[in-house]
Amino acid sequence: MNKNQPLLTTERLILRPLELSDATKIQLLAGNVDIANGTISVPHPYSDGMAGKWIGKHLAGWHSHQSAIFAITLKSNHQLIGCAGLENISQHSAQLGYWIGVPFWGNGYCTEAVERIKEFGFNKLNLDHLYGRHLKTVSGPENVMIKIGMKHVPALTIPSHHVSQNNIAIYEMLKQAAS
Repeated sequence: MNKNQPLLTTERLILRPLELSDATKIQLLAGNVDIANGTISVPHPYSDGMAGKWIGKHLAGWHSHQSAIFAITLKSNHQLIGCAGLENISQHSAQLGYWIGVPFWGNGYCTEAVERIKEFGFNKLNLDHLYGRHLKTVSGPENVMIKIGMKHVPALTIPSHHVSQNNIAIYEMLKQAAS
């Protein structure tokens, strides 16, 4: 990985490294109960200080080659609308994670951002395998994973990543399938 995390762009978005100054906006957006209900790892309530710790963890994760998390911002006004990236990077595999603030749902921003993250992971981080998880009771995350070409699987092809739980659906994609 490069020493500095790059900016990634799409037609409508700029995906940039997280900054500690993003903590208030992340707490506001991610603190919505609908975000917590739609994700596995976002807590509710989202207490003061949690966003700063999360940002610090992922800034350090970039430097230790374990994560590449980006703030999703609109090109038009640089407003932060969510976060997306890769976590648990090891053995040429990574877990895809993402959320978009509720006021920005329904615009295709999440799919646009995650498609760019997928390209970055395969082409710049030289990953061979991406996987994602979501609660079976929620369909939004599944829709994004299917749109970028991931497939629902009963278990991952890389068994070192233990993610199996009864209430969680698992998706994955291999690099050669994405080409």
